Amino acid sequence: MKKNEYGLFTAIGMIVGIVIGSGIFFKSDNILVATNGSISLGVLVFFIAAMGIIFGSLTISELASRESTAGGIITYAEFSYNKSIACAFGWFHTFLYYPTLIAVVAWVSGIYICMLFGIDGGLAIQTFIGFIVMIVLYILNILSAKLGGYFQNASTVIKVIPLILIALAGVFFGNPSEISVSDITHMKSATWIAAIAPIAFSFDGWIISTSIGHEIKDSKRNLPKALVIAPLFILVIYVLYFVGISMYIGPDTIMSLGDSHVDLAANKLFGAWGAKIILTFVVISILGTVNGLIMGHTRLPYSLAIRGMFPKSNKIKIVNEKLGMPIISSIVALVISLICLIIHYITQKYNYLPNSDISEISITINYLLYILLYFKVFKMGLSGEIKGVWKGKVNPILATIGSLIILFGSIGNTLFFIYTFICGIILISAILFWKYNKDDVVL
Repeated sequence: MKKNEYGLFTAIGMIVGIVIGSGIFFKSDNILVATNGSISLGVLVFFIAAMGIIFGSLTISELASRESTAGGIITYAEFSYNKSIACAFGWFHTFLYYPTLIAVVAWVSGIYICMLFGIDGGLAIQTFIGFIVMIVLYILNILSAKLGGYFQNASTVIKVIPLILIALAGVFFGNPSEISVSDITHMKSATWIAAIAPIAFSFDGWIISTSIGHEIKDSKRNLPKALVIAPLFILVIYVLYFVGISMYIGPDTIMSLGDSHVDLAANKLFGAWGAKIILTFVVISILGTVNGLIMGHTRLPYSLAIRGMFPKSNKIKIVNEKLGMPIISSIVALVISLICLIIHYITQKYNYLPNSDISEISITINYLLYILLYFKVFKMGLSGEIKGVWKGKVNPILATIGSLIILFGSIGNTLFFIYTFICGIILISAILFWKYNKDDVVL
């Protein structure tokens, strides 16, 4: 594949662009309800929930600085353990994690595009628009890696504009007396803990930048930088927006209005066209998330194929000289995502996953898999291969705690064990595939 297509800003933009989707615009009311209207407790929840991404990315950056072979997390698993584990990681991300996220977020883009243009669209129309979005963005990334990167950069810049504007509105026109530190020092209820899991999910997706690691200029230097800078930037943006909108229109108003509080803030800030402006930003934000996921997904079958870990590897790993892209790999990724979109449509239409969707199948198990990589970094810290108490010991421990927080927040879901069973099938299938095919691999 062509090397050095992406710079540091694109790597940062990919992480920020994937993590910041539509959720942050509509999370403030849920957080305030869980914290009984306390802004300061809400900020604390953000920091606790961010442990998984902040310390997870700091920990993974240690592996990224040592390995830049195509594959990202596949490479790190192979470096840390063996090819069986690497194959399991790769299949899990290729067949479950990426495509289910792509399918659901593309469908969400259909929902907001319908809202933006006043289309009276039900599930079928929303899914069809999601289908078109997926096709267009896969083709964009297949035809030009640079175009996909440019779109990611542009959408990332655009999506943070309303967040920053609302944060500034709160600072200059809001009511600072709404914030009380005593809420933290005199906590009387533990209901705020309920907000941790959903906020943690809003931070998900940061690992995906590692899938283009081999195409980033000076990857061993720039990817670790991106993995450190982007999560900190996201946390700052999230907290500023939450505090800003809470001060601007007040916690009680936000809790009483629910998700529609965003419309009120938009109208106060931008006037009558405020809702449309915010919706436009949200649509661009979601499209940026879908694009970032697709940028990562197109490379995964290729990354497995160059190791002989994918069916028909000799064809999948072929790179088009002119485009510098593994076209067959990209098409395979597209087909997998389209199948997931169809499955998502069926599960939503017939309510097979009540109060859930297929994107939730893999998220929790994904964080548990990360613990294997965190443990490797911890061992490297103990052996002295990684210098410093924070880098080799504290970071992986806190990253592990962050993953366990997400696990404990998810176990209460009645579908959790069904999801775990599905994930187990994919992981075991990958290990068996490698076991019975490794002798035939010709690299």
